[in-house]
Amino acid sequence: MPRPSSRDVILDALQQLLIEQGLPAVTLEKVAAAANVSKGGLLYHFPTKEALITGLAQRLADAADAEFERAATTDDVVGFYLRASLPSSPDRALFWSLLAALRTNDVASAEARRLIIYCFARWAEILTERIDDPVTAQIVRLVGDGLYLSALADLPLPEQSVLDTMAERLAQLAGTAPS
Repeated sequence: MPRPSSRDVILDALQQLLIEQGLPAVTLEKVAAAANVSKGGLLYHFPTKEALITGLAQRLADAADAEFERAATTDDVVGFYLRASLPSSPDRALFWSLLAALRTNDVASAEARRLIIYCFARWAEILTERIDDPVTAQIVRLVGDGLYLSALADLPLPEQSVLDTMAERLAQLAGTAPS
């Protein structure tokens, strides 16, 4: 297995800092130290904190693209979307911190915002393409967005059996229920 690039090591360190300590703890010095690179090495790849956040947003958008490809071909687009709307525990803090960073003008570039908006907009496109009724497609999207926000904020989520039933009912409503 090839060694990760310095850029990936730096983004891994940024990601870990965001998860463990949140956005206020992120400085170029701390990221460089966590990545075990010199500050000059970090600045070569990411000249500003804004560039770091943009790099992380790009990484997440790239990962989302692979998910979008799978979603566009699955028979159960509703279930796929709702499952994807529940980030794993380690990802929750990362996504929450990234969303907080995007709300802060001093560290969020227009490009970082565009990348995150792209992810949400692409889900809306996939659902609209795969679900004939645009209103039902929006209902599914908004349920997924609500699950996502609830998960990020550590709000109570329905039990798995309720989530499964929700997905089944929405798939029936959308006309995409697996046969």
